[in-house]
Amino acid sequence: MNHRSIHPKHLDRTNGNSLRSRRAAGPASHRPLQPKEQRARQEPRARAMRASGTPRPAGALRTARALRAWGAPWTACALPDSQAPWSARAVSALKALRPLFALAFVLLLGLGPAAQSAFALSADEIIERMEANQTHPTSYIEGEMVITDRFGDRVSTFIAHTEGAERFLLEFTSRDEEGQRVLRRDDDLYLYYPDARETIRLTGSALRDSLLGSDISYEDMTGGRGLADDYDFTLRGEERVNGRPTYKIELSARSTNVAYPKQIYWVDSEDFVLRKSEQYARAGRKLKVTEVLETKEQGEYKFPSRIRITDQTRRSSGTEMALNKVDIGIDLPRGIFSLEELTW
Repeated sequence: MNHRSIHPKHLDRTNGNSLRSRRAAGPASHRPLQPKEQRARQEPRARAMRASGTPRPAGALRTARALRAWGAPWTACALPDSQAPWSARAVSALKALRPLFALAFVLLLGLGPAAQSAFALSADEIIERMEANQTHPTSYIEGEMVITDRFGDRVSTFIAHTEGAERFLLEFTSRDEEGQRVLRRDDDLYLYYPDARETIRLTGSALRDSLLGSDISYEDMTGGRGLADDYDFTLRGEERVNGRPTYKIELSARSTNVAYPKQIYWVDSEDFVLRKSEQYARAGRKLKVTEVLETKEQGEYKFPSRIRITDQTRRSSGTEMALNKVDIGIDLPRGIFSLEELTW
């Protein structure tokens, strides 16, 4: 018998007949098969494959099936007949998963901005949450300062009243400082000395003066609120401080009317409590380091309750300030933040 060879390019990969013979049969014989016709042709071989246990294909063929399931043109993802049985199962499975894919799409795109705001906060939002923790409608505080220097430790006790973010009255109760008061009212800071019966208004660089010879300045005691009015915030990354995850935020002063032209805050990324801070001069020299040693929680508020402040420009072992008692949301005496009441 004379066997005539046929070049592969003349073969129809769907049914093995030569393209020449199909063209001779007329135009209708070589038109693209419709999906129903394709499945009808594949069904006999599908039954044979299931009976023989032909393994499932992998790789690019699965990609073609996925495209077919999602409505891609049939001719763009046609598969050999031998792959038809698993293809039908893949199509059915992918169609069943369509609702889940649609839901994932909505979550990723439709809810994306909201999710991003929750998991990728800006520096301004972080500072705002931190201040919300330490700014109370009203409060009454009892505490103490332990000042450590080359002569040993000195302890000064105090009581304080606060209202919102702008009013703060501090009064010392220890024997040597009894009656001394510090009043913050809006942007003004006042000192009262009972022995001289004199009230002094502090401004500018005077805010850096030491409080009772400690490492704490007057601004350290009464400042730290309304930071957005005086500083721009820049998020510098995330670091761990004493085992806690924190955001590292740089504060740059907008004007010269602040004690510290630059500060760096480490704010807890879980409870938004200040864990550490550093204060710098305009030339970049480090002035102070503040470490939070303990925190308190009362109601919806969580805030530092024991801190250590170390002045980097002087020889000392630092000053610790502890809030031994904190009552939030109490009624305050009327007029307690007035200048008239300051001198009583």
